[in-house]
Amino acid sequence: MELLKLDVLGAPITLEASLSGFQQMYWNNTLVSQKTASEVSELSAEDEIVHVFQLQRDEQVIRCEVGVTLNWQPFHLSYRVSVNDQVIEQGERSMADMQQQTPTVAMPVKKSVGFVGLASLGFKLLKSAKVIKVVMAGASLAAYSWFFSFQFALALLACLVFHEYGHIRAMKYFGMKTKGIYLIPFLGGLALSDEKINTRWQDVTISMMGPFFGLVMSLVCLLVYWVTGEVFFAGLAAFNALLNLFNLLPILPLDGGHVLKSISFSTNSILGLVLCALGAGVGIFISYQFGLALLGFLLLIGSIEILAEWRMRHQSLLLPLDAYGRAFSTVWYLLTVGGLVGVIWYLAGSGDALLGLPLKVLQS
Repeated sequence: MELLKLDVLGAPITLEASLSGFQQMYWNNTLVSQKTASEVSELSAEDEIVHVFQLQRDEQVIRCEVGVTLNWQPFHLSYRVSVNDQVIEQGERSMADMQQQTPTVAMPVKKSVGFVGLASLGFKLLKSAKVIKVVMAGASLAAYSWFFSFQFALALLACLVFHEYGHIRAMKYFGMKTKGIYLIPFLGGLALSDEKINTRWQDVTISMMGPFFGLVMSLVCLLVYWVTGEVFFAGLAAFNALLNLFNLLPILPLDGGHVLKSISFSTNSILGLVLCALGAGVGIFISYQFGLALLGFLLLIGSIEILAEWRMRHQSLLLPLDAYGRAFSTVWYLLTVGGLVGVIWYLAGSGDALLGLPLKVLQS
């Protein structure tokens, strides 16, 4: 990941590093210095890592030195730049600085042959066409109208747009330009951006804001149902909760997959991995204890997928979560899942067959 970008002698100088300790220094897109993981591991967190290299400018050889002190969790970087033994620039970088940075290195994309992965790729290829928004919205409206009424389908689409608006708000908070919202029949929607993220915290926040907005909408519909007694709003609350709960399943590229992947990939110890596995196991056990067979099965599949990728966490270009970030993300995720399941469970107890359908889906 790119940790530092400065202008030195009229050209950009960048520092890239991985969690394993490997570092590379580029000047004007040319590699000028690198440190292996073994070299860095021999130093303590307080030691300065020094990159020394020479540049030739106007037939003059210039000696450059960039000293870096790096702490990953919590993230903090101090740097100094010297030219011919004279310090020309020094400063610090924090997590907030990283979140506002636009990455210049392309993010690696894992190729997936799964149906969900192929569908996601197809939508990304078509996202530049304006007409696709209208086509997908019309397909979603027709699909939900076929199961329910036209009025209920319109209201449900409004809830889904509110869900995607949560993603959009989070993207704009981090200064990212957005491409709009695309609705997908029976799966929810996509909020797209051309810009890439720099930190796991950005990934968690953007992913969680959609289901969190969805939970708020379900609670509002439930409140309106209590006030008016209209079953229409109860059904809207239940099915909106079901769709948002589906998006929180730990399966990529769903929102829950991004959240749990960010948490597990930010764990740098075997103990952390064991705790992630135990947490997933508890979730699966609780799902089966309450008869939520489908939810428990998908949790199991998603957890296996994420844990299988744990070995590659050091090659990530995203700044990891610190201990506080991992704890907060876990609590936020569990509370949102619990709230959505609570809405579904509560309305299923009303005795109405339609309101009980989302719970039957989870129990199937």
